[in-house]
Amino acid sequence: MPEPMTVSFPPAFLWGAATSAYQIEGAVREGGRTPSIWDTFSHTPGRTAGGDTGDIAVDHYHRYRDDVALMAELGLNAYRFSVSWPRVRPTGRGPAAQAGLDFYRRLVDELLSHGIKPAVTLYHWDLPQELEDAGGWPERDTALRFAEYAQLVGEALGDRVEQWITLNEPWCSAFLGYGSGVHAPGRTEPAATLRAAHHLNLAHGLATQALRSVLPAHGSIAVSLNSQVIRPLTQSPADLAAARRIDDLANGVFHGPILHGAYPATLLEATSSVTDWSYVLDGDLAAINQPLDALGLNYYTPALVSSPESAPKGPRADGHGSSTHSPWPGSEDVAFHQTPGERTAMGWTVEPGGLYDLITRYSREAPGLRLYVTENGAAYDDKPDADGRVHDPERVAYLRAHLAEVHRAIADGADVRGYYLWSLMDNFEWAYGYEKRFGAVYVDYATQERTPKSSALWYASAARTGGLPPVERV
Repeated sequence: MPEPMTVSFPPAFLWGAATSAYQIEGAVREGGRTPSIWDTFSHTPGRTAGGDTGDIAVDHYHRYRDDVALMAELGLNAYRFSVSWPRVRPTGRGPAAQAGLDFYRRLVDELLSHGIKPAVTLYHWDLPQELEDAGGWPERDTALRFAEYAQLVGEALGDRVEQWITLNEPWCSAFLGYGSGVHAPGRTEPAATLRAAHHLNLAHGLATQALRSVLPAHGSIAVSLNSQVIRPLTQSPADLAAARRIDDLANGVFHGPILHGAYPATLLEATSSVTDWSYVLDGDLAAINQPLDALGLNYYTPALVSSPESAPKGPRADGHGSSTHSPWPGSEDVAFHQTPGERTAMGWTVEPGGLYDLITRYSREAPGLRLYVTENGAAYDDKPDADGRVHDPERVAYLRAHLAEVHRAIADGADVRGYYLWSLMDNFEWAYGYEKRFGAVYVDYATQERTPKSSALWYASAARTGGLPPVERV
Protein backbone atom coordinates (compact mmCIF):
# COMPACT_ATOMS: atom_id res chain seq x y z
CA MET A 1 0.00 0.00 0.00
CA PRO A 2 1.25 3.52 -0.73
CA GLU A 3 2.48 5.48 2.26
CA PRO A 4 -0.28 7.94 3.29
CA MET A 5 0.24 11.68 3.36
CA THR A 6 0.61 12.37 7.07
CA VAL A 7 1.73 15.99 7.39
CA SER A 8 0.41 19.37 6.38
CA PHE A 9 2.47 22.54 6.17
CA PRO A 10 1.09 25.99 7.04
CA PRO A 11 -1.02 27.49 4.21
CA ALA A 12 1.37 30.43 3.67
CA PHE A 13 4.48 28.22 3.56
CA LEU A 14 6.80 29.07 0.69
CA TRP A 15 7.71 26.21 -1.63
CA GLY A 16 10.68 27.50 -3.54
CA ALA A 17 13.81 26.65 -5.43
CA ALA A 18 17.16 28.43 -5.46
CA THR A 19 19.94 29.24 -7.92
CA SER A 20 22.86 31.65 -8.18
CA ALA A 21 23.90 34.01 -10.96
CA TYR A 22 27.28 32.61 -11.97
CA GLN A 23 26.01 29.04 -11.89
CA ILE A 24 23.13 29.57 -14.33
CA GLU A 25 23.20 32.88 -16.21
CA GLY A 26 26.03 32.63 -18.73
CA ALA A 27 26.26 35.74 -20.93
CA VAL A 28 29.38 36.75 -19.05
CA ARG A 29 30.35 39.47 -21.55
CA GLU A 30 26.91 40.92 -22.28
CA GLY A 31 25.34 44.14 -21.05
CA GLY A 32 28.60 45.61 -19.78
CA ARG A 33 29.29 42.82 -17.28
CA THR A 34 32.93 42.61 -16.21
CA PRO A 35 34.78 39.55 -14.87
CA SER A 36 34.18 38.19 -11.40
CA ILE A 37 36.61 36.14 -9.35
CA TRP A 38 34.81 33.02 -10.60
CA ASP A 39 35.45 33.97 -14.22
CA THR A 40 39.14 34.29 -13.43
CA PHE A 41 39.27 31.17 -11.26
CA SER A 42 37.41 28.92 -13.70
CA HIS A 43 39.62 30.05 -16.59
CA THR A 44 42.76 29.19 -14.62
CA PRO A 45 44.00 25.72 -15.65
CA GLY A 46 43.54 23.07 -12.98
CA ARG A 47 41.06 25.00 -10.87
CA THR A 48 37.80 23.36 -12.01
CA ALA A 49 36.90 19.83 -13.10
CA GLY A 50 37.39 19.50 -16.84
CA GLY A 51 38.33 23.16 -17.10
CA ASP A 52 34.60 23.98 -16.95
CA THR A 53 33.50 27.61 -16.72
CA GLY A 54 30.29 29.55 -16.28
CA ASP A 55 30.65 31.33 -19.63
CA ILE A 56 27.43 29.77 -20.91
CA ALA A 57 26.25 27.74 -17.90
CA VAL A 58 22.57 26.95 -18.57
CA ASP A 59 22.01 30.19 -20.51
CA HIS A 60 19.40 31.47 -18.06
CA TYR A 61 20.18 35.06 -19.10
CA HIS A 62 18.52 34.35 -22.45
CA ARG A 63 16.07 31.67 -21.32
CA TYR A 64 14.71 33.17 -18.11
CA ARG A 65 11.13 33.44 -19.41
CA ASP A 66 11.02 29.74 -20.20
CA ASP A 67 12.64 28.95 -16.85
CA VAL A 68 10.05 31.00 -14.97
CA ALA A 69 7.26 29.27 -16.90
CA LEU A 70 8.78 25.96 -15.83
CA MET A 71 8.79 27.09 -12.20
CA ALA A 72 5.10 27.92 -12.52
CA GLU A 73 4.37 24.51 -14.05
CA LEU A 74 6.06 22.93 -11.05
CA GLY A 75 3.84 24.83 -8.64
CA LEU A 76 6.60 26.92 -7.04
CA ASN A 77 5.41 30.01 -5.21
CA ALA A 78 8.88 31.38 -4.45
CA TYR A 79 12.23 31.61 -6.23
CA ARG A 80 15.53 32.61 -4.70
CA PHE A 81 18.14 33.94 -7.13
CA SER A 82 21.25 36.05 -6.83
CA VAL A 83 22.18 39.28 -8.53
CA SER A 84 25.55 39.36 -10.28
CA TRP A 85 27.51 42.23 -8.75
CA PRO A 86 29.74 42.70 -11.86
CA ARG A 87 26.64 42.68 -14.07
CA VAL A 88 24.95 45.60 -12.32
CA ARG A 89 28.02 47.49 -11.08
CA PRO A 90 30.89 46.61 -13.39
CA THR A 91 34.31 46.56 -11.68
CA GLY A 92 32.52 46.88 -8.32
CA ARG A 93 32.60 50.66 -8.29
CA GLY A 94 30.93 53.58 -9.96
CA PRO A 95 27.44 53.95 -11.40
CA ALA A 96 25.03 51.09 -11.95
CA ALA A 97 24.83 49.44 -15.36
CA GLN A 98 21.22 49.88 -16.38
CA ALA A 99 21.41 46.97 -18.82
CA GLY A 100 22.26 44.69 -15.91
CA LEU A 101 19.56 46.10 -13.64
CA ASP A 102 17.06 45.83 -16.50
CA PHE A 103 17.69 42.09 -16.74
CA TYR A 104 16.75 41.65 -13.10
CA ARG A 105 13.78 44.00 -13.46
CA ARG A 106 12.50 41.78 -16.29
CA LEU A 107 13.14 38.64 -14.27
CA VAL A 108 11.28 39.98 -11.23
CA ASP A 109 8.35 41.11 -13.39
CA GLU A 110 8.19 37.70 -15.02
CA LEU A 111 8.15 35.97 -11.63
CA LEU A 112 5.43 38.23 -10.28
CA SER A 113 3.30 37.72 -13.38
CA HIS A 114 3.31 33.99 -12.59
CA GLY A 115 2.51 34.47 -8.90
CA ILE A 116 6.05 33.57 -7.77
CA LYS A 117 7.64 35.56 -4.93
CA PRO A 118 11.20 36.68 -5.72
CA ALA A 119 13.85 36.42 -3.02
CA VAL A 120 16.99 38.35 -3.98
CA THR A 121 20.44 37.35 -2.75
CA LEU A 122 22.90 40.19 -3.23
CA TYR A 123 26.09 38.15 -2.97
CA HIS A 124 26.55 34.55 -4.03
CA TRP A 125 30.33 34.58 -4.39
CA ASP A 126 30.88 36.52 -7.66
CA LEU A 127 33.07 39.35 -6.37
CA PRO A 128 34.12 41.73 -9.16
CA GLN A 129 37.68 40.83 -10.10
CA GLU A 130 38.87 44.44 -9.83
CA LEU A 131 37.92 44.47 -6.15
CA GLU A 132 39.86 41.25 -5.61
CA ASP A 133 42.83 42.83 -7.40
CA ALA A 134 42.62 45.59 -4.77
CA GLY A 135 42.75 42.99 -1.96
CA GLY A 136 39.32 41.39 -1.97
CA TRP A 137 37.34 40.51 1.14
CA PRO A 138 40.32 40.76 3.49
CA GLU A 139 40.19 44.53 2.84
CA ARG A 140 37.68 46.86 4.52
CA ASP A 141 37.05 48.78 1.32
CA THR A 142 35.28 45.76 -0.20
CA ALA A 143 32.62 45.95 2.52
CA LEU A 144 32.07 49.65 1.78
CA ARG A 145 31.68 48.98 -1.93
CA PHE A 146 29.22 46.16 -1.18
CA ALA A 147 26.98 48.51 0.79
CA GLU A 148 26.89 50.92 -2.15
CA TYR A 149 26.02 48.06 -4.50
CA ALA A 150 23.26 46.87 -2.14
CA GLN A 151 21.69 50.33 -2.16
CA LEU A 152 21.75 50.47 -5.98
CA VAL A 153 19.96 47.13 -6.28
CA GLY A 154 17.54 48.00 -3.50
CA GLU A 155 16.58 51.22 -5.27
CA ALA A 156 16.04 49.36 -8.54
CA LEU A 157 14.02 46.39 -7.27
CA GLY A 158 12.75 47.33 -3.82
CA ASP A 159 9.30 48.33 -5.05
CA ARG A 160 8.68 44.76 -6.28
CA VAL A 161 10.86 42.53 -4.11
CA GLU A 162 9.99 41.95 -0.47
CA GLN A 163 12.58 39.33 0.51
CA TRP A 164 16.26 40.29 0.57
CA ILE A 165 19.31 38.26 1.54
CA THR A 166 22.61 40.08 1.92
CA LEU A 167 25.14 37.23 1.72
CA ASN A 168 24.98 33.56 0.85
CA GLU A 169 27.24 31.30 2.90
CA PRO A 170 29.94 33.82 3.87
CA TRP A 171 31.82 30.87 5.40
CA CYS A 172 32.51 29.53 1.91
CA SER A 173 33.58 32.95 0.63
CA ALA A 174 36.10 33.36 3.44
CA PHE A 175 37.24 29.88 4.38
CA LEU A 176 37.19 28.16 0.99
CA GLY A 177 38.19 31.26 -1.00
CA TYR A 178 41.03 32.47 1.21
CA GLY A 179 41.83 29.43 3.39
CA SER A 180 41.81 26.14 1.48
CA GLY A 181 41.80 27.88 -1.91
CA VAL A 182 39.33 25.41 -3.48
CA HIS A 183 36.98 28.31 -4.29
CA ALA A 184 37.69 31.61 -5.97
CA PRO A 185 39.90 33.55 -5.60
CA GLY A 186 41.95 30.48 -4.66
CA ARG A 187 44.13 32.01 -1.95
CA THR A 188 45.59 29.98 0.92
CA GLU A 189 46.23 32.50 3.67
CA PRO A 190 44.95 31.64 7.18
CA ALA A 191 45.10 35.20 8.49
CA ALA A 192 43.36 36.54 5.38
CA THR A 193 40.59 33.99 5.97
CA LEU A 194 39.60 35.57 9.26
CA ARG A 195 40.05 39.10 7.94
CA ALA A 196 37.72 38.16 5.08
CA ALA A 197 35.18 36.73 7.51
CA HIS A 198 35.12 39.99 9.47
CA HIS A 199 34.74 42.16 6.41
CA LEU A 200 31.97 39.93 5.07
CA ASN A 201 30.20 40.43 8.40
CA LEU A 202 30.75 44.16 8.10
CA ALA A 203 29.46 44.07 4.52
CA HIS A 204 26.30 42.38 5.74
CA GLY A 205 25.73 45.00 8.43
CA LEU A 206 26.42 47.99 6.16
CA ALA A 207 24.28 46.51 3.38
CA THR A 208 21.43 45.96 5.82
CA GLN A 209 21.57 49.63 6.77
CA ALA A 210 21.72 50.65 3.10
CA LEU A 211 18.73 48.49 2.23
CA ARG A 212 16.72 49.84 5.16
CA SER A 213 17.29 53.34 3.79
CA VAL A 214 15.65 52.54 0.44
CA LEU A 215 13.23 49.62 0.95
CA PRO A 216 9.56 50.01 1.85
CA ALA A 217 8.68 49.28 5.46
CA HIS A 218 7.51 45.76 4.60
CA GLY A 219 10.87 44.78 3.09
CA SER A 220 12.37 41.73 4.78
CA ILE A 221 16.16 41.44 5.23
CA ALA A 222 18.04 38.26 6.06
CA VAL A 223 21.39 36.56 5.66
CA SER A 224 21.83 32.94 4.55
CA LEU A 225 24.34 31.00 6.64
CA ASN A 226 25.58 27.49 5.96
CA SER A 227 25.74 26.98 9.71
CA GLN A 228 27.08 23.51 10.23
CA VAL A 229 25.95 20.71 12.49
CA ILE A 230 29.14 19.72 14.30
CA ARG A 231 29.14 16.43 16.18
CA PRO A 232 31.92 15.15 18.49
CA LEU A 233 33.17 11.62 17.87
CA THR A 234 32.79 10.83 21.57
CA GLN A 235 31.63 12.69 24.66
CA SER A 236 35.17 12.93 26.02
CA PRO A 237 36.25 16.42 27.14
CA ALA A 238 38.89 16.52 24.39
CA ASP A 239 36.39 15.66 21.64
CA LEU A 240 33.83 18.13 22.99
CA ALA A 241 36.53 20.82 22.95
CA ALA A 242 37.38 19.95 19.34
CA ALA A 243 33.71 20.24 18.37
CA ARG A 244 33.48 23.59 20.11
CA ARG A 245 36.51 24.89 18.23
CA ILE A 246 35.06 23.92 14.85
CA ASP A 247 31.62 25.22 15.82
CA ASP A 248 33.21 28.60 16.55
CA LEU A 249 34.94 28.61 13.15
CA ALA A 250 31.94 27.30 11.23
CA ASN A 251 29.13 29.11 12.99
CA GLY A 252 30.09 31.49 15.80
CA VAL A 253 32.38 33.55 13.58
CA PHE A 254 29.26 34.71 11.73
CA HIS A 255 26.25 34.33 14.00
CA GLY A 256 28.17 35.76 16.96
CA PRO A 257 28.55 39.28 15.59
CA ILE A 258 25.47 39.18 13.32
CA LEU A 259 23.00 37.98 15.95
CA HIS A 260 24.69 38.90 19.23
CA GLY A 261 27.14 41.71 18.48
CA ALA A 262 30.31 39.87 19.53
CA TYR A 263 32.75 37.22 18.39
CA PRO A 264 32.91 34.20 20.72
CA ALA A 265 35.72 34.65 23.24
CA THR A 266 36.74 31.04 22.60
CA LEU A 267 37.15 31.82 18.88
CA LEU A 268 39.38 34.83 19.57
CA GLU A 269 41.50 32.78 21.95
CA ALA A 270 41.83 29.77 19.63
CA THR A 271 42.89 31.91 16.66
CA SER A 272 45.21 34.29 18.49
CA SER A 273 48.25 32.62 16.93
CA VAL A 274 46.78 33.22 13.45
CA THR A 275 45.58 36.81 13.73
CA ASP A 276 45.39 39.61 16.29
CA TRP A 277 41.88 40.74 15.19
CA SER A 278 43.14 44.35 15.13
CA TYR A 279 41.05 44.97 12.00
CA VAL A 280 37.90 44.86 14.16
CA LEU A 281 37.57 48.60 14.65
CA ASP A 282 35.46 50.57 17.10
CA GLY A 283 31.87 50.57 15.89
CA ASP A 284 32.24 47.52 13.65
CA LEU A 285 30.34 45.12 15.89
CA ALA A 286 27.47 47.57 16.32
CA ALA A 287 27.35 48.03 12.54
CA ILE A 288 27.26 44.27 12.00
CA ASN A 289 24.62 43.60 14.66
CA GLN A 290 21.69 45.07 12.73
CA PRO A 291 18.09 44.05 13.44
CA LEU A 292 17.02 41.37 10.95
CA ASP A 293 13.61 40.15 9.86
CA ALA A 294 14.59 36.60 9.02
CA LEU A 295 17.46 34.12 8.91
CA GLY A 296 18.27 31.74 6.07
CA LEU A 297 19.73 28.32 6.86
CA ASN A 298 21.51 26.16 4.28
CA TYR A 299 21.99 22.50 5.18
CA TYR A 300 23.49 19.50 3.43
CA THR A 301 25.41 17.22 5.80
CA PRO A 302 26.83 17.16 9.36
CA ALA A 303 30.48 17.10 10.37
CA LEU A 304 32.11 14.64 12.78
CA VAL A 305 35.24 15.76 14.63
CA SER A 306 37.54 14.68 17.42
CA SER A 307 40.81 15.41 19.12
CA PRO A 308 43.85 13.61 17.68
CA GLU A 309 43.87 11.36 20.75
CA SER A 310 40.53 9.83 19.75
CA ALA A 311 41.61 8.78 16.27
CA PRO A 312 44.60 8.97 13.94
CA LYS A 313 44.66 12.31 12.18
CA GLY A 314 44.68 10.92 8.64
CA PRO A 315 43.08 12.71 5.69
CA ARG A 316 40.65 15.47 6.63
CA ALA A 317 37.11 14.41 5.72
CA ASP A 318 35.60 17.86 6.02
CA GLY A 319 33.65 17.67 2.76
CA HIS A 320 34.97 20.89 1.27
CA GLY A 321 37.01 19.76 -1.68
CA SER A 322 40.53 18.44 -2.01
CA SER A 323 43.31 20.74 -0.90
CA THR A 324 46.57 20.45 0.97
CA HIS A 325 45.50 23.58 2.85
CA SER A 326 43.01 23.50 5.70
CA PRO A 327 40.02 25.85 5.61
CA TRP A 328 40.04 25.88 9.44
CA PRO A 329 42.68 28.32 10.79
CA GLY A 330 43.71 27.56 14.34
CA SER A 331 42.30 24.02 14.29
CA GLU A 332 45.30 22.00 13.21
CA ASP A 333 44.84 19.70 16.21
CA VAL A 334 41.28 18.72 15.24
CA ALA A 335 40.62 15.51 13.33
CA PHE A 336 37.72 15.17 10.88
CA HIS A 337 35.93 11.88 10.22
CA GLN A 338 33.51 10.62 7.59
CA THR A 339 30.06 10.41 9.11
CA PRO A 340 28.42 6.99 8.66
CA GLY A 341 25.47 6.36 6.38
CA GLU A 342 24.25 6.73 2.81
CA ARG A 343 26.16 9.27 0.72
CA THR A 344 25.32 11.49 -2.21
CA ALA A 345 27.43 11.89 -5.35
CA MET A 346 29.34 14.60 -3.45
CA GLY A 347 30.36 12.05 -0.83
CA TRP A 348 28.19 13.84 1.72
CA THR A 349 26.34 11.72 4.26
CA VAL A 350 22.56 11.93 4.18
CA GLU A 351 21.33 12.81 7.67
CA PRO A 352 17.90 14.49 7.66
CA GLY A 353 17.88 14.84 11.44
CA GLY A 354 20.71 17.31 11.17
CA LEU A 355 18.32 19.77 9.52
CA TYR A 356 15.96 19.50 12.49
CA ASP A 357 18.88 20.07 14.85
CA LEU A 358 19.99 23.14 12.87
CA ILE A 359 16.51 24.69 12.75
CA THR A 360 15.82 24.17 16.43
CA ARG A 361 19.25 25.51 17.38
CA TYR A 362 18.59 28.77 15.55
CA SER A 363 15.05 28.90 16.82
CA ARG A 364 16.72 29.21 20.23
CA GLU A 365 19.71 31.25 19.01
CA ALA A 366 17.57 33.87 17.25
CA PRO A 367 14.16 33.99 18.95
CA GLY A 368 11.68 36.15 17.10
CA LEU A 369 13.32 35.77 13.69
CA ARG A 370 11.45 34.02 10.90
CA LEU A 371 13.47 31.08 9.60
CA TYR A 372 13.79 29.85 6.02
CA VAL A 373 15.62 26.82 4.72
CA THR A 374 17.28 28.72 1.88
CA GLU A 375 19.20 25.71 0.52
CA ASN A 376 18.84 21.95 0.89
CA GLY A 377 19.37 19.28 -1.72
CA ALA A 378 21.59 16.54 -3.06
CA ALA A 379 23.67 15.61 -6.09
CA TYR A 380 23.14 12.21 -7.66
CA ASP A 381 24.31 10.59 -10.90
CA ASP A 382 21.20 11.41 -12.90
CA LYS A 383 20.83 10.15 -16.46
CA PRO A 384 17.87 10.07 -18.85
CA ASP A 385 16.24 6.71 -19.53
CA ALA A 386 15.68 5.41 -23.04
CA ASP A 387 12.32 7.17 -23.01
CA GLY A 388 13.99 10.48 -22.15
CA ARG A 389 12.66 10.65 -18.60
CA VAL A 390 14.96 11.16 -15.62
CA HIS A 391 14.10 9.06 -12.59
CA ASP A 392 15.88 10.06 -9.38
CA PRO A 393 14.23 8.12 -6.55
CA GLU A 394 17.18 8.83 -4.24
CA ARG A 395 16.51 12.58 -4.46
CA VAL A 396 12.78 12.07 -3.91
CA ALA A 397 13.54 10.13 -0.74
CA TYR A 398 16.08 12.77 0.30
CA LEU A 399 13.63 15.63 -0.13
CA ARG A 400 10.79 13.89 1.63
CA ALA A 401 12.96 12.95 4.60
CA HIS A 402 14.37 16.46 4.99
CA LEU A 403 11.01 18.16 4.57
CA ALA A 404 9.60 15.82 7.21
CA GLU A 405 12.26 17.17 9.57
CA VAL A 406 11.28 20.74 8.67
CA HIS A 407 7.68 19.87 9.53
CA ARG A 408 8.79 18.26 12.81
CA ALA A 409 10.64 21.46 13.72
CA ILE A 410 7.54 23.54 12.93
CA ALA A 411 5.41 21.21 15.05
CA ASP A 412 7.88 21.72 17.89
CA GLY A 413 7.50 25.49 17.70
CA ALA A 414 10.09 26.68 15.17
CA ASP A 415 8.88 29.57 13.01
CA VAL A 416 9.92 28.18 9.61
CA ARG A 417 8.22 30.06 6.77
CA GLY A 418 9.64 28.39 3.67
CA TYR A 419 11.92 25.89 1.98
CA TYR A 420 14.08 26.51 -1.08
CA LEU A 421 15.23 23.37 -2.86
CA TRP A 422 18.80 23.46 -4.14
CA SER A 423 18.67 23.59 -7.00
CA LEU A 424 16.00 24.37 -9.54
CA MET A 425 18.09 22.82 -12.31
CA ASP A 426 21.47 21.27 -12.97
CA ASN A 427 24.17 23.92 -13.31
CA PHE A 428 27.82 24.87 -12.87
CA GLU A 429 28.78 23.36 -9.50
CA TRP A 430 31.76 25.60 -8.77
CA ALA A 431 35.09 23.74 -8.71
CA TYR A 432 33.26 20.51 -9.61
CA GLY A 433 32.23 22.02 -12.94
CA TYR A 434 29.32 20.23 -14.59
CA GLU A 435 30.08 16.83 -13.07
CA LYS A 436 27.71 17.15 -10.11
CA ARG A 437 23.97 17.48 -10.72
CA PHE A 438 21.95 19.04 -7.91
CA GLY A 439 18.95 20.04 -10.03
CA ALA A 440 15.36 18.90 -9.77
CA VAL A 441 15.32 19.67 -13.50
CA TYR A 442 17.79 17.85 -15.73
CA VAL A 443 19.73 20.01 -18.21
CA ASP A 444 21.28 18.61 -21.36
CA TYR A 445 24.25 20.96 -21.54
CA ALA A 446 24.74 20.40 -25.27
CA THR A 447 21.18 21.39 -26.21
CA GLN A 448 20.11 23.32 -23.07
CA GLU A 449 16.94 21.23 -23.03
CA ARG A 450 15.28 21.13 -19.60
CA THR A 451 13.59 17.91 -18.37
CA PRO A 452 11.91 17.78 -14.96
CA LYS A 453 13.18 14.79 -13.01
CA SER A 454 10.95 12.60 -10.86
CA SER A 455 11.99 14.73 -7.90
CA ALA A 456 10.68 17.87 -9.60
CA LEU A 457 7.32 16.21 -10.15
CA TRP A 458 7.23 14.97 -6.56
CA TYR A 459 8.14 18.43 -5.26
CA ALA A 460 5.46 19.97 -7.46
CA SER A 461 2.91 17.71 -5.82
CA ALA A 462 4.16 18.69 -2.37
CA ALA A 463 3.97 22.38 -3.27
CA ARG A 464 0.43 22.09 -4.61
CA THR A 465 -0.91 20.04 -1.70
CA GLY A 466 1.10 21.52 1.15
CA GLY A 467 1.98 18.02 2.29
CA LEU A 468 4.45 15.25 1.62
CA PRO A 469 3.28 12.76 -1.00
CA PRO A 470 4.37 9.14 -0.71
CA VAL A 471 7.80 8.19 -1.98
CA GLU A 472 7.09 6.33 -5.18
CA ARG A 473 8.20 6.63 -8.76
CA VAL A 474 6.47 9.61 -10.37
